[in-house]
Amino acid sequence: MAAYIKSILVGTWSLIAGLAITLRFVFKPVVTCQYPHAVPKIPDRYRGHIDFVYDPATCSHKCIVCGMCQKTCPSGCISLEGEKLEGAKKKTLSVYQLNFTTCSLCGLCVEACPTGALTFSKEYNLAGFDEKEYHFDLIKRLQERP
Repeated sequence: MAAYIKSILVGTWSLIAGLAITLRFVFKPVVTCQYPHAVPKIPDRYRGHIDFVYDPATCSHKCIVCGMCQKTCPSGCISLEGEKLEGAKKKTLSVYQLNFTTCSLCGLCVEACPTGALTFSKEYNLAGFDEKEYHFDLIKRLQERP
């Protein structure tokens, strides 16, 4: 009988201790961000996937199709192609694909670009159901910008 009463007292004491902790946190300020309704402030140094830098002088990108970003990428997630258009002196970028599923966000491609054509995007809410949603065509993304 003593063990039964002891177990009741121990259970009651643990219940009171748990309620005391709960009451203590009820009156503290809320630190949880209610995400879909309140968007968090993204730090300036946040690294999203790579993106082209918009060049207002040419109304396009600054890429010269040197391939340095592709060569320095340890993940091999960048593929680009250029073609020499008739009457042009330099190659023109025709395809620039980023496979974000294998990107390690190391930033070597951004550092290796001699013209500063690449930067990190500020997109943080990337969610999807298919792997193909993470294969980005950076030329198309640049053209779709407002």
